[in-house]
Amino acid sequence: MSLLRLYARVLELLGKEARLGWILAGANLLLAGAQFAEPVLFGRIVDVLTGNPSNGPLASTSTSPWPLLAAWVAFGLFTILCGVVVALNADRLSHRQRQAVLTSYFEHIMQLPLTFHTGTHSGRLMKVMLQGTDALWRLWLGFFREHFAAIMSLVVLLPLSLYINWRLAILLFVLCVVFTVLTTLVVRKTFEMQNEVEEQYGNLSARASDALGNVALVQSFVRIDAEVAGLRGIADKLLAAQLPVLSWWALVTVMTRASTTITVLAIFTVGIMLHQQGLTSVGEIVMFVSFATMLIQKLEQVVAFINNVFMEAPRLQEFFNVLDAVPAVRDRPDAIDPGRLQGLVEFNNVSFSYDGKRPAVEDVSFTALPGQTIALVGPTGAGKSTAIALLHRAFDPQSGVIKVDGMDVRGMTLSALRRNIGVVFQEALLFNRSIADNLRVGKPDATLEEMRTAAARAQALDFIERGEQQFDTNAGERGRMLSGGERQRLSIARALLKDPPILILDEATSALDAVTEAKVNAALDEVMKGRTTFVIAHRLSTIRNATTILVFEHGRVIESGTFDELVAQGGRFAGLARAQFMVQDNAATDATAISASTEPS
Repeated sequence: MSLLRLYARVLELLGKEARLGWILAGANLLLAGAQFAEPVLFGRIVDVLTGNPSNGPLASTSTSPWPLLAAWVAFGLFTILCGVVVALNADRLSHRQRQAVLTSYFEHIMQLPLTFHTGTHSGRLMKVMLQGTDALWRLWLGFFREHFAAIMSLVVLLPLSLYINWRLAILLFVLCVVFTVLTTLVVRKTFEMQNEVEEQYGNLSARASDALGNVALVQSFVRIDAEVAGLRGIADKLLAAQLPVLSWWALVTVMTRASTTITVLAIFTVGIMLHQQGLTSVGEIVMFVSFATMLIQKLEQVVAFINNVFMEAPRLQEFFNVLDAVPAVRDRPDAIDPGRLQGLVEFNNVSFSYDGKRPAVEDVSFTALPGQTIALVGPTGAGKSTAIALLHRAFDPQSGVIKVDGMDVRGMTLSALRRNIGVVFQEALLFNRSIADNLRVGKPDATLEEMRTAAARAQALDFIERGEQQFDTNAGERGRMLSGGERQRLSIARALLKDPPILILDEATSALDAVTEAKVNAALDEVMKGRTTFVIAHRLSTIRNATTILVFEHGRVIESGTFDELVAQGGRFAGLARAQFMVQDNAATDATAISASTEPS
């Protein structure tokens, strides 16, 4: 994306503030015109005082300096007041819109599919969000405070100077050309360098976030020195990439300072020669010296504007890349909210592939009646979790149809569908907030009594009330202030509060000890009552009473039936059951029987 297009998008994000932006742009235009009254009036006052009036197009007919001085004061007051109003409103506009864009960006990334978040580090996303909105704020503020006025000043100054004295104006045009060539050269020279700088900033953020998120691992494996060294290495690469960029822009600054002196000297030299020939007045020479000083100032502001856009470009490019990411799953224009569903779930020849080559789920068909428990078993990568993810539309199938209560799930709004589905994950996901706040994720308006009831049914009330702050106890980051079993029981209580007609249990007890598992299983039995429940499990003991068990392999359902029916078939499920000592091996049973029959009585 070119710098011009990038900046156009920055201005597009003004949104509802665009009207105020246009007003500020108009005020900047007035400022640009008013600022040139000062050098023009200054030059004419000098002509009046020296008694050598100019014959130029803006020559004054007044023989007294006082009217000119009064006009100067009027323009000066207007410039000050207008400048204050512009600065004040530019500040407010920039801060208001920064918060609005940050909020909408956050909403956007929260709606992006899990596949996006799986492949993108959360630390990098945070860095992109904060740095991107900060960059927008700085560019908006700078544009409406001074940069637009500076650009408009050049538009006004150059034609005005040509109108007053084209011979002296040529020097100003030469100065502008030198600045333009130099700035273009530096931008082209350093553009790729700055992209490398931002890449290293992203690496630095991701590395620091990764280490902080795994601080227990770092400390237990004595990795502090290694992690610090790794971060220092990235910081060194960042500095090595940044220094050449800074050097080039320092060169622009030096050239700016040098050109100021050279241009003023050139105007005096040419002006004296023209004055001797009667082609200009002393006042015009003074006027053009003021023009040159003002031009240098405006050019510096324009260069600062270009430099700001250039330095922010990689951050903004990252920001817009994320902002342009389209959610794979979106509401159809005609999607409806069916309200509370009954829980009849149908999979009809459903297929899905992550990469378009190898199917993750292939031709899966089954029906779950309201209140039934459907268990999904099979080796890792067999397609169990993908099939259930399709139910709550983490993805949409490439072929086939998933229906709930006879309606295609794609015909419902995402919020309506997911409001009817509760999930208890393998890893209990908790916010760094109070227990009450975490429970209210399931029901935002839940009362204390409702939370107590849900916690009691989830076998969680005892440990909650043991805490000094009870429901106001902070769960810690990712729930680290609680044990694994406590976290899991809280997630079950959360599902109970939500009270969905469809429930998904994703390996909800796989990481628990036997005693805790027994408590959690008792809580799960409570939460499963009267709901269509899908259980993803490796421990077959947790699905002994499932209505139907689906055995997955390579994305297909290869066996289905009740526990006893599948064991009787002697297929893949029976082998899993024997491996987990859920049933006895027939050979072992026969050997035991023969041994017993041959023993002497």
